[in-house]
Amino acid sequence: MYRRPLPVALTATMTAAAVALSGCGGAARSSTTTPLVDRGTVRIAAASETPSFNPYTAFGAAQARYAYDSLVNITADGTVVTGLASSWQATTTTAAFTLRPGVTCSDGTPLTASAVARALTYAGDPANQLAGAQTVLPNVPFTAKADDVTGTVSATTTAPFPFLTRTLGLLPIVCPAGLDRPQSLDRATQGTGPYTLTRYTPGGPYEFTVRDGYSWGPDGATTAAPGLPAHIAVSVVPQASTAANLLLTGGVDIANVNGPDRARLTDHGLATTDVATVVGLTFFNQRPGRALFDPALRRALVAALDRRGLANVAVGGTGRPATDFGAEGAVCHADLATANLPAQDAAEALRAAGWTRSADGPLTKDGRPLRLRLITSPDLGPTLPSVAELMAREWTALGARVDLVTESLPALVNAMYQSGEFDVVVGTSPGFALPVGFIPFFSGPAPAQGLNFAGVTDPEYDALVAQALQETDTAGCGTWNRATAALLRSADALPIADGRSTVYGYRTTFATTFGGQLVPTSIRLHQ
Repeated sequence: MYRRPLPVALTATMTAAAVALSGCGGAARSSTTTPLVDRGTVRIAAASETPSFNPYTAFGAAQARYAYDSLVNITADGTVVTGLASSWQATTTTAAFTLRPGVTCSDGTPLTASAVARALTYAGDPANQLAGAQTVLPNVPFTAKADDVTGTVSATTTAPFPFLTRTLGLLPIVCPAGLDRPQSLDRATQGTGPYTLTRYTPGGPYEFTVRDGYSWGPDGATTAAPGLPAHIAVSVVPQASTAANLLLTGGVDIANVNGPDRARLTDHGLATTDVATVVGLTFFNQRPGRALFDPALRRALVAALDRRGLANVAVGGTGRPATDFGAEGAVCHADLATANLPAQDAAEALRAAGWTRSADGPLTKDGRPLRLRLITSPDLGPTLPSVAELMAREWTALGARVDLVTESLPALVNAMYQSGEFDVVVGTSPGFALPVGFIPFFSGPAPAQGLNFAGVTDPEYDALVAQALQETDTAGCGTWNRATAALLRSADALPIADGRSTVYGYRTTFATTFGGQLVPTSIRLHQ
């Protein structure tokens, strides 16, 4: 039985802000060849403010990488490498990590196995309501214990879970001083990471200062490397156009930019690393009593869509239809959509399912017209209302009556998780790096007991997931992909487009993880 993530996590997963702690990434490409600046300050633009730096909250998880370490790290090719742990092993129900010696917390105290076990236990306790931690940890309960003599931390789950190294191993570890006073973590950091938070201003900027003697970063990275900044200053820049202007004028050194503003940043010698995304993930409300409870109707509506046209609208140019529910680079990602999405004559399929249409009238079945409430929000992406509009036009041409509604993000979340008043919702991909992240959205109870807001019931998916949960790490990718294929064949959901955003660097080079999060020890500042 899966532990239900807390309500605060709903928005976090929808905006994909909290899942970048896991996965893979790449190094930035740059024409920068100037000498390194030793112990300078790098200025980073963030799209939103950080009201809390507690790494276990939905807000603090995004900034945790500067001040907190995890037991392991993931390289650009998906390989698991050292972090706080020098070695590890895992099955589907147990994981053990051996700590590297000499790790210290930012207050100077040595990190012990008991301290790590305490952090895992605290973060995993549902009573603490830690949304950021829940998006990283396994979706099954676990217990942690420590052996300080051998420096070993172990965890045991109550049910099989295949990615223990990539979940337990990637949780930011809060030191005992922080767990003693959790409320202090909103404005101060208590970790083992390469930087500490030394300045906080409501709404930004935020400043981090490097730690001397740090030598346990990803795969042994240290803070003694030439060119590593002594200070990181994070400013809040909500608009992509403003961030682009600041990059071009040298007002910031690193920023993530998406949309048409990317075109203005080419051929300026900036470092670049692309971030894969899925733009638009469409769910169909299958709860009893809704029209789309009927799988034949769902399949016909999907078959009627121009996927290439939708992708072009979604990315604002020449788009590629999405191949999977997760972005390229996610664990077990594969090209699944083309071979498994319904491909049929939509009008003929509707007639076979009992829908009729006279002249230019509406589609009807048993005397009831087909009426769909299609909702979306520009807060989840500026192109999504246009994607929904194109869907509505194509389904209207088929004979459906479509009520197209554009909502604020809170109103959209309310419709999805409380009122249930929608038939189709065009949102954004949760962007999970692991296939297990999607399980609560495609199975299990509906709100308020669960996250299955579309009421998906797919026995083939459930059976394949049960099998995949028995397989360790990526050995089960074939089974996970068959489970995804089952969802696509049943038109349980539709991913729209594979997209890209880009992290740019002015006089800097760096590496990123899955989701575009910077690796702090990789940042180098140039003259």
